Amino acid sequence: MDADSLKSKLALIDGRGYKAYRELKGRFEFPRFTLFIDRVQSDPFAAPSRMRVRVAQASARFAPLLFETKVRQVALQDWLARTFAISIARIVKGHRGTGKSGYIGVDRGGQEIIERTAAVVNEQFAEVRLAAGFPAAGRRCLGREAAAMLLEEVPRLVDATLFYGALDQLAVAAHIEAAEDQDWLRRRLPDMGLVAFVADGSILPRESGVSDKPLRRGPVIEFQSPAGLRTSIELPNRGRLAGMGVPEGVTLIVGGGYHGKSTLLRALERCVYSHVPGDGRELAATRSDAVKIRAEDGRRIEKDDISAFISNLPFGVNTSSFSTENASGSTSQAANIVEALEAGSALLLMDEDTSATNFMIRDSLMQQLVVKRKEPITPFIDQVRNLKSEHRVSTVLVMGGSGDYFDVADTVIAMENYQPRVVTGRARQIIAARQDVRNAEAPAGFGAIGRRTPLARGIDPHRAGKLKIGAKGLKNAVFGKEIIEMAALEQLVDVSQTRAIVHMIWHGLRQGYFDGQSSLAEIIDRILADVERSGLGVVSTVFSRQPASGPDGADAGGRKAASAQAVPLLPAAGEEHPGDFALPRRFEIAAALNRIRTLQVE
Repeated sequence: MDADSLKSKLALIDGRGYKAYRELKGRFEFPRFTLFIDRVQSDPFAAPSRMRVRVAQASARFAPLLFETKVRQVALQDWLARTFAISIARIVKGHRGTGKSGYIGVDRGGQEIIERTAAVVNEQFAEVRLAAGFPAAGRRCLGREAAAMLLEEVPRLVDATLFYGALDQLAVAAHIEAAEDQDWLRRRLPDMGLVAFVADGSILPRESGVSDKPLRRGPVIEFQSPAGLRTSIELPNRGRLAGMGVPEGVTLIVGGGYHGKSTLLRALERCVYSHVPGDGRELAATRSDAVKIRAEDGRRIEKDDISAFISNLPFGVNTSSFSTENASGSTSQAANIVEALEAGSALLLMDEDTSATNFMIRDSLMQQLVVKRKEPITPFIDQVRNLKSEHRVSTVLVMGGSGDYFDVADTVIAMENYQPRVVTGRARQIIAARQDVRNAEAPAGFGAIGRRTPLARGIDPHRAGKLKIGAKGLKNAVFGKEIIEMAALEQLVDVSQTRAIVHMIWHGLRQGYFDGQSSLAEIIDRILADVERSGLGVVSTVFSRQPASGPDGADAGGRKAASAQAVPLLPAAGEEHPGDFALPRRFEIAAALNRIRTLQVE
């Protein structure tokens, strides 16, 4: 069908009940692009309809150089989604009736450049996936208003965004090259013996506690690397760049309150992602396997081996396979560490402000009052070096209250007025001159990193027989009858990541990856391999009448298969509309799994 057919359909449904909009579902050929109406909302207050606009590459003319690598393709698609959102604000009228009437939106993301499904550019076409609210008066179709949206505004949006000749080509190149440089730098860090790099001139403070944009007002202090840690690197596009390299090992960030300790750490935890030009952190990078660790009172723990930190509990409780429905601060922090290691982390980021004090340190005075045989907790200070020597796990730790950590640190950075100084030598002098002696309390070593096998029967995404998965804000997800609480996952930065996580878990279930033999890390490996091979849209839900059976004859949710039960199939390549997913890291997927309160493991 063509644009005239769409116009005729809209005229015919004008004034009819809202469900008449379902007649629009399909494909419409416009002179310069194709409009796909994939799903129509059930009423004006329901989740918006889903549409796609596609331009063939013969007309779009995006040079292959712009998307020749995965990094470049992700950055170009990110830029298109952002540009489309800016064009929506300029072109679309907006509210046109009841509920979501007149709304057009695209998932544009925040300060990070993350692989997402909002836009696609490949050798065949350029495409943007949209959410749209078809106009209504009450629950009656406003066909004429819908015609203004679909026949006037949408073509203008396409003309402004999906033709390379209409774009700011210098801005496109700058966006792509910035992402490419950051990815290249991040990948080079291990070879340089570094866990992070912060370029001179970076702006690390943020606009406010609720805004991740850079601070622009008041005294804005540009980051300057200290002489002892200054290094330089040649980036593919930017050229030679100087800044602070944070070495592998145990690094302390110290200093007075309000001098920038936590600001630096927050920058490091966010720089596992690339950032848009102008963010202030676009020339900083942290190893991609960094995980921010904090205490998390009240979380559930399922058979974690926390014996390296907690042992000899009263009543003979086994801490090599420890479970609880309501973890304390110290227990939860121990579990968060071993779960991060289980998922493959080799860099822990910690801040004393969000840590359990008794987990971090027992000073010499407390050791005298409460002897070790009466204290089940081995504090982190006594295992941090074992982690490095046995498992090559580095730690960056903000510490303002305990100088005992000087004794285990390889590098000490002092923040003064948001500027770093290297004070490692002075810290060692202080330790050498101390009078009291703190005894190390670690056992023989850290020991092996645990390997757990999640079981399908403990992970059920159904409620009342229907699949129920989705995001409920950034830090909560719906998974069947459960709400997965992820407030402690500080490196989860986009609600579209949250949405993708639960779909990825469901994808693993329906593919049979929770087979009773594969470890948690292996399951995530398989899910991410599918995404790498087929794109993030592969985890979206398309329904069939046939159930997907697991290895034991049960369905992916662990129940016996029922012939009438609807379960997803893989989406057809290029024809699905998951326009609101963003790629999460493996560590946040693992963390979400570990926070499903019905999880069972072996």
